Amino acid sequence: MEAQSLPVNYLPIIFQMLVALGFVVLTMFGTHKLGPKRVTDDKLTPFESGIEVVGNARTPISIKYFLVAILFVLFDVEVIFMYPWAVNFKDLGKPGMIEMFIFMGTLLAGFIYVIKKKALNWD
Repeated sequence: MEAQSLPVNYLPIIFQMLVALGFVVLTMFGTHKLGPKRVTDDKLTPFESGIEVVGNARTPISIKYFLVAILFVLFDVEVIFMYPWAVNFKDLGKPGMIEMFIFMGTLLAGFIYVIKKKALNWD
C-alpha cells in the first residue's frame, strides 16, 4: 500500500517557510530601524567595482564581448547535463554511454564550428 500525501504532512514545511520569512522580514525591519543613517556624498555616488564612473553608460561595446559570454554559458551548461549522467553511470549502462558520446560529439562539433568561425579571436 502506498503512503498517501495528506495536507497535514505539509504543515512542518509550511511552518518552516513561515519562520524563515518572518526571520527575513524581522531582520530587514530591525536593521533598517536600528542601523546608523549617515548620508554622505560618497555613499550617494555610483560605484562600479572600485572604479569611478566616467562617461556615459550608453557607450557602444564590442559584440565580441557578448558573443564570448553567450558561448561561455552555452558550453558551461553542458556540465548540468553531465552531472546526473555521471551519478547514474552504472545504472544507465551501455545505452547511456552511447547517448553521452552522441551528446558530447554534438557539443564538440559546435565547438569546432565556433573555432573555425574564429568567434573567440580578439582583433
